[in-house]
Amino acid sequence: MKKNVIVTGGAGFIGANIVSALMDKDYNIHIFDNLSTGNKNNLELEKITLHKIDLKDDYRKWPKIEASSFYHFAANADVRGGENNHDIDLNENLLVTKNCCDYAVENRIKNFVFASSATVYGEPNVFPTNEDCIFNQTSFYGASKLSCEAFIQAYSNYGYFKSTIFRFVSWIGKGYSHGVIYDFVDKLLKDSNSLEILGDGNQVKSYLDVRDGITGVLDISEFHKQQSCVFNLGHDEIMNVNKLADIVCDEMNLEQVEYKYTGGKRGWIGDSPQVHLDTNKAKEYGWSPKIRIEDGMRWRQCSKLAECCV
Repeated sequence: MKKNVIVTGGAGFIGANIVSALMDKDYNIHIFDNLSTGNKNNLELEKITLHKIDLKDDYRKWPKIEASSFYHFAANADVRGGENNHDIDLNENLLVTKNCCDYAVENRIKNFVFASSATVYGEPNVFPTNEDCIFNQTSFYGASKLSCEAFIQAYSNYGYFKSTIFRFVSWIGKGYSHGVIYDFVDKLLKDSNSLEILGDGNQVKSYLDVRDGITGVLDISEFHKQQSCVFNLGHDEIMNVNKLADIVCDEMNLEQVEYKYTGGKRGWIGDSPQVHLDTNKAKEYGWSPKIRIEDGMRWRQCSKLAECCV
């Protein structure tokens, strides 16, 4: 008999890729998503069950499903938005996560997997940054993700479920629907002669292809035996924003694009000028990134991605 699994945010970029990989493992997949940012076109609807749910609503009214695992990937993903809206990360991230934990407890789900973020490190002074390096928070988004982690760990240590928390760098690849590459393509569609780059373009980031990321999430969460554990998932490589802009322009066959900078070493308040995670802990489980950052960016050509930005 097939086991049930639940994926929140399963119609989004990472969630839909998780769903696709779980389908290959022959589960009955239930998606909880309000479709505010997710897209049903990302899903093979005939092979899954989609429940349109606002996760801020009372969890006791959600469908009762006996599931083996709960993959919580729903969130407000706009790091910048918290500067102007002080409630969105609290409501969409922390309170929703508590709802999900209570749902898992009530329905006796014993495996809880959570998508956290490298933003929980704020602006660290250790690179690559390992899981023990927590510094001052620089965004409400990062603060909310760290708070979610704390709640999940507490539920785990009460003995309700085993939990695996993954701190991600930015993901790229199939279904990519927001972020710096998407923003660059959108801007270049409107003006192919110039490109606004937030900050000074020297921000150094690490990016992870979604295929590598999904492999890490599924394999590590299945095989580690601790009651609650945190893992970084990122890339050994790094790339600055100027180089990324060069790749986008090249993929769109644009030459002599003038880069216009907003200035400063941060793209916005809460942006970290450098993101590079230490993934040695994940590598102890046999995982490592296989796809080079540039290959991942060129895997789905920006000229095709541009069609999604119109």
